[in-house]
Amino acid sequence: MSQDGRRKRESAHGGGITRRDLFRGAGAVAAAGAVLGPAAAAFAEEAGAGVKTQGPGPVALSLQVNGEARKVSCEPRETLLDVLRLPLDLTGPKRACDRGSCGACTVLLDGQPVNACMVLAVDAEGHKVTTVEGLAKGEGKAVVDAFVARDALQCGFCTPGMVTSCAAAVATHGVGLTIEQARAATAGNLCRCGTYPHVLQAALDAAKLAARKG
Repeated sequence: MSQDGRRKRESAHGGGITRRDLFRGAGAVAAAGAVLGPAAAAFAEEAGAGVKTQGPGPVALSLQVNGEARKVSCEPRETLLDVLRLPLDLTGPKRACDRGSCGACTVLLDGQPVNACMVLAVDAEGHKVTTVEGLAKGEGKAVVDAFVARDALQCGFCTPGMVTSCAAAVATHGVGLTIEQARAATAGNLCRCGTYPHVLQAALDAAKLAARKG
């Protein structure tokens, strides 16, 4: 996994409880009971009472996707990518590696690019999710137009993730976006067709175009 891919994966869990947290809490309760006795175990269990547990069956979620409130029912184990592509029919984010290393499923979570295959849908509740479909209709249209003008796609499978990462870079750096910054922003997005030079130039063009329109 690339450094950028790891960074996306880590940032994806910033607002929720990870499985590691859950297992760590359960282990603390068990260890306290075995070593220190019932009183300590009760104290440890009370300390972990704030951990929210869901499932194993489907749970109701209200997600903010592309500026709209969308209600879905899914199992807690389902990823954000699962929910976006199936019940919500937003097929822009692509399932490719399914392990956070290719960037084809990149979406924005509160404006930050993340791999949707590495985020649980339940952890996205309360956050703003933006897919390439939302970008194409709004502030990311300049990036889409620049990709078309620069012929920055071939098979197109990686393109939604590339567009999303570039849109985040343009939003962050504006007209001052450099090719080094564009390259860093797309470091977690793999293109087997090798259109990287066109992608980078499209990002720079989009930054200038967005500035003129702004």
